[in-house]
Amino acid sequence: MLFNTFFLALRSIRRNLLRSFLTILGIVIGVSAVITMVTLGNGATQAVQTQIAGLGSNLLMVRTGQRQGPGGGGWAVPQFKEADAAAIMAQIGGVAAAAPEGRTNVTVVGNGRNWATNVTGSSNAWFAVGNWKLAAGRAFEDDEQRAGSAVCIIGETVRREIYGGAVGSGGLGEQLRIKQFSCTVIGVLAAKGQAAMGNDQDDTVLVPLHTLQRRVTGNQKVATLLVSMEDGSDSTRLKASLRQLLRERRKLADGDDDNFNILDTQQLAETISGTTQVMTTLLGAVAAVSLLVGGIGIMNIMLVSVTERTREIGLRLAIGALEREVLLQFLIEAVVLAALGGIIGIIIATGASIVLAEVMGVPYLFDPTINLLSFLFSAGIGVLFGYFPARRAAQMDPIEALRHE
Repeated sequence: MLFNTFFLALRSIRRNLLRSFLTILGIVIGVSAVITMVTLGNGATQAVQTQIAGLGSNLLMVRTGQRQGPGGGGWAVPQFKEADAAAIMAQIGGVAAAAPEGRTNVTVVGNGRNWATNVTGSSNAWFAVGNWKLAAGRAFEDDEQRAGSAVCIIGETVRREIYGGAVGSGGLGEQLRIKQFSCTVIGVLAAKGQAAMGNDQDDTVLVPLHTLQRRVTGNQKVATLLVSMEDGSDSTRLKASLRQLLRERRKLADGDDDNFNILDTQQLAETISGTTQVMTTLLGAVAAVSLLVGGIGIMNIMLVSVTERTREIGLRLAIGALEREVLLQFLIEAVVLAALGGIIGIIIATGASIVLAEVMGVPYLFDPTINLLSFLFSAGIGVLFGYFPARRAAQMDPIEALRHE
């Protein structure tokens, strides 16, 4: 019986193909919109997490702040020292690596070309805290770091703009002029791409910290301390220990405010991901309204269909069809329409998500859960909005139905 009812429903849908298509259009738009929004939102969240992870593993970034004076004015606070990084490594447990970092923007010249970039001064620990790898060449030697030798490691963007050639090749052993001195390129960093804030991480030149201080900036300032925590470390305890150590080294009294800021990239990733998920949920909820509109469209068309087929319904009831059979026929017709709209919506959403993910530069992440839920929800819409027209058809008086013109 169920098969016959299903066959009758399909035959009725096939008989009015254009009307059936227009009926399920709302469901198609709703399902495709919901799936596309959620898929792109998940891809954006993944992209943000990947970009922030690219800054470093379990990374804490410590930067100097500004001490407030009377009337809201501020005055300069002391910069960090190279010894602060060594003290962090020696005195705080759970620290995998700590690197002092200084930066400045300069125009570098080499191979007859020039390029505006930032020059970073640090130690070899900078590679560990920032998850950097070398595509070619070597890291700094100990005596080069102590002496502030004229050696440098360039990012992929600088290599491409100055020396050209294939990725990771070219530039090794060449001279690169930074301000008034020339350094020998001893390494090329592996490409990392764009950071979470939109800046190009590969647009950099790395030199030993002493080289930056003596030959580029002319001072001993260290603007940032990069601290990488060991896996499984308690970040709250470690940050408290770090804060206490820096307060002692910077000679801050108990009543003084911190003149430095500690940024936990893991917390930053969680905050941005949480915001992205909220926006994804909001957009998905707005798109889901189309499903309700589609459901109302199905109910409207089914009511029209019942009115058009009044004599057919009366004839079936008169020759012995049960009410539940008529109810089931129209209910299955509504469910088939809604489910068909769900399937078409999933196909369209998959194609749209792949294309838009490529355009937006975010990964495409297929989520079987949201696809299955969207399909089941669309079928449920068919049951919900198809029941009233089906019940109306089943409760018709056969005699009155046969008299209907």
